[in-house]
Amino acid sequence: MNQLINISEAASLAFHGLALVAQATPDRINVKEAARKLNASEAHLAKVFQALNKAGITKSQRGPRGGFLLNQPPEDISFLDIYEILESPVKLCDCPLGYQDCGFSTCLFDQKLNHINREILKTFENIKLSQFTTSEAHP
Repeated sequence: MNQLINISEAASLAFHGLALVAQATPDRINVKEAARKLNASEAHLAKVFQALNKAGITKSQRGPRGGFLLNQPPEDISFLDIYEILESPVKLCDCPLGYQDCGFSTCLFDQKLNHINREILKTFENIKLSQFTTSEAHP
């Protein structure tokens, strides 16, 4: 099914995986357990966590009691932070389609798509991992 707003599988795994890590705190959660809970590929989730670890969002410990912990307080980690680690920094521009030149003197979208992009950006900034630290929260 095609949707207007598309979030990559990697970004989705990062959001959901980190919500599980936040819920498990102070315990660690390993990739196998997280993949099972998310019904996701272990290999893909491992790559996602590798990127999050490299960026300093998580820290990991190897071994039978190993797994991932947040490396920062959950209230300091926004979905925008996570998204930009997996995708790239978000840069809003005048043209919502990224065109440098337009054949029209007035934007066909009348800045409405720019407004939507700003709202999505603000929403991602406002969603913090701390919102998922209770057992009632569901990633």
